[in-house]
Amino acid sequence: MNDPSRSKEEILRQLPGLDCGLCGSRTCVQFADILQEKPNELEKCIHLGKETVKPVVQSAAEADFSCQSCKERMADIPLTWKDSLGRAYDFILDSLPGDPGPREIILPHNPSRTRDLNIQKGDILIGRPLGMSCGCPITHCGIVREVDPVNGVITWCVTGPLNPRTKGFKDLGYYSAEAYEGVVTATQSELKIGMRYFFLPHRCMLQWRHSGLVNFINRFDNRLFIRVEGLFIG
Repeated sequence: MNDPSRSKEEILRQLPGLDCGLCGSRTCVQFADILQEKPNELEKCIHLGKETVKPVVQSAAEADFSCQSCKERMADIPLTWKDSLGRAYDFILDSLPGDPGPREIILPHNPSRTRDLNIQKGDILIGRPLGMSCGCPITHCGIVREVDPVNGVITWCVTGPLNPRTKGFKDLGYYSAEAYEGVVTATQSELKIGMRYFFLPHRCMLQWRHSGLVNFINRFDNRLFIRVEGLFIG
């Protein structure tokens, strides 16, 4: 039943604004729509304590801004250029047009998994980036875009866990993240090929900065497309 006593703005003030997808919605804004109809669904947000729910932002505008999800719509709000741990970064990397999530080029620690699992375009995968390539503590989920059967390299779009939960998946195990490809939606630095930068992946669950070497830049239709390799977190 709809809860008319709580506005969407009030609900957004309770949500973390991370757009992590673990609740099953792509964004906290979409999750707020669900909570207006089903308030008990709030327990699906793993970032909120079960005993008490405290606002982590001060307004709906800040809720949208905290995950960088509405920069164009909230253009009057200045970027803080800090990640969730207060560390500075140079630019925000968003998904390529038409992609369901950030595009990541990965190599399984056992490359034969690509062949053994018969990984094909459109497959749903899970795996965790281990070691120097990233060392992210979060298991990643995604949809395969391209497969190199000779070297075992996979290009996938990282998404939330809803697809694996509802449609099944293939488990890669550990992998190395070799590169990101995407669109720069905001930058405070002049980007140059051959330079290493700190950047924030738009839909990073943890909202942690990454660093990488820019080795491809192309400007098309007023958008800046880049490829970043040599990835690290922090």
